[in-house]
Amino acid sequence: MVNTKKITSLKTDFSCSKSAVFVDGKNLTFEHLSQLENNRTQFLLSATAKQKVEKSYCFLTEKLKSGAVVYGINTGFGRLANVSISNKELTKLQLNLVRSHCCGIGKPLSITEARTVLLLRANVLAKGHSGARPVVVETLLEMLNRGVTPVIPEKGSVGASGDLSPLAHAASVLIGEGAAFYQGEIMPGGEALKRAEIKPLTLEAKEGLALINGTEALTAVGAIALKELKFLCQLADICGAMTLEALYGKKDAFNALIHQMRPFNGQIAVAENLLNLTEGSEILVSEKAQARVQDAYSLRCMPQVHGAVRDALAHVEHLCEIEFNSATDNPLIFPDEDKVLSGGNFHGEALAMAFDYAAIAASELGAISERRIERLVNPDLSGLPAFLVKESGINSGFMIAHVTAVALCGENKVLAHPASTDSLPTSAGTEDHVSMGMTSALKLRTITENLKNILAIEMLAAAQALEFAKPMQPGKPLREIYRKIREIVPPMLEDAPFSPLIEELSKNLNKIIAINY
Repeated sequence: MVNTKKITSLKTDFSCSKSAVFVDGKNLTFEHLSQLENNRTQFLLSATAKQKVEKSYCFLTEKLKSGAVVYGINTGFGRLANVSISNKELTKLQLNLVRSHCCGIGKPLSITEARTVLLLRANVLAKGHSGARPVVVETLLEMLNRGVTPVIPEKGSVGASGDLSPLAHAASVLIGEGAAFYQGEIMPGGEALKRAEIKPLTLEAKEGLALINGTEALTAVGAIALKELKFLCQLADICGAMTLEALYGKKDAFNALIHQMRPFNGQIAVAENLLNLTEGSEILVSEKAQARVQDAYSLRCMPQVHGAVRDALAHVEHLCEIEFNSATDNPLIFPDEDKVLSGGNFHGEALAMAFDYAAIAASELGAISERRIERLVNPDLSGLPAFLVKESGINSGFMIAHVTAVALCGENKVLAHPASTDSLPTSAGTEDHVSMGMTSALKLRTITENLKNILAIEMLAAAQALEFAKPMQPGKPLREIYRKIREIVPPMLEDAPFSPLIEELSKNLNKIIAINY
């Protein structure tokens, strides 16, 4: 358990100290999600939130005792909402709900994604509008604290009535069923709980529904991809600056006077970034560079394109943080208003559309990077040796590395087609419009993975092209970045397999991006 002496009292209940994060359903941010990746943080239900959760549970219990009919608690689900359930069968109803909804297929979500699901669901229940007992929230948090991670198949959700199937797989571990990752193994959920000394739950009225009705699976997958994309935005600026140097481009297009006339936040930030990265360049003040009038759009318009991507992702991040702290199950309990209301907060349209938007943005970041790679490897455009190798002909150089980037871009363009514009009815027509939000999130994840490799290829190609500019040096920040690249991969003197180089660089990009420029 947490040593409470180390827990600092902070302004909000969902706050961080060296030892604990307090969950209250109101203040979860991306910063808190990052703390899931270490084992030094304990997640605890705040005292204030616990009181709200208990109040909601007691209110619902009294409602049921009075004979009130409440959807999903003493009725069936979806099309079966008009089927009444007797009080003696309420516990069985919740158990059957979890079991019957474990219908996912495909590979499991990553451990980070699955842990994020647990935290997001705990935060929803902590709002005190779900009717579950405090022990349900506390058990979710203890699973996080003790490293019990549910195995959640990634496919099977349409993102309306929430992520029913993925969340059911998560809930199954709470009741001692399903499967879980624990200490590097996959094992039955009950065994994982036993080893972690966590008592499995027997679900009471509403608790099965409270655990599986919501958008936390699609939100988790999309949010993790979004975190990676923000990192890749920084990387794209670095790659673009390196390519600009290698092609003897012009910095005029990044002058602040231009961007003050079109003051998008992202555009201004990228232009400033590119100027900082190329500060002190010997290449860009050379006679060859000065002879150029202007550059192709993939170089000249980096602030406008990279910046638009940044602004799009900032908007999506804002929407995610609203969703992190929203009550997304159904029905919702309002003790102070003496109401139990059935609605549709489980519908994932808000984030489905947002993740489709992010997918378009990420695809475009890859598309402009691929155009820069083409300019590097094409001697008619670059003035450099064909495919960036001295003895071209006997060597193919970066020819097929560019082909790989094109293949990844092509896949991204297909995946950028929105999933949220599609809807197929479920539950015998009761759930007649769905968001396909999980599809949006999974597509975004794949596009993000592809983008990372596209940028790794551009970085390799730009570093190779800078070999031909020697002894002239690029901007001072880029010199240090180049040095870091060369610690990971050597210059290409003759043909060798590219896949290991791309993989090695992609795996170590954090070491490069960590440089303070």
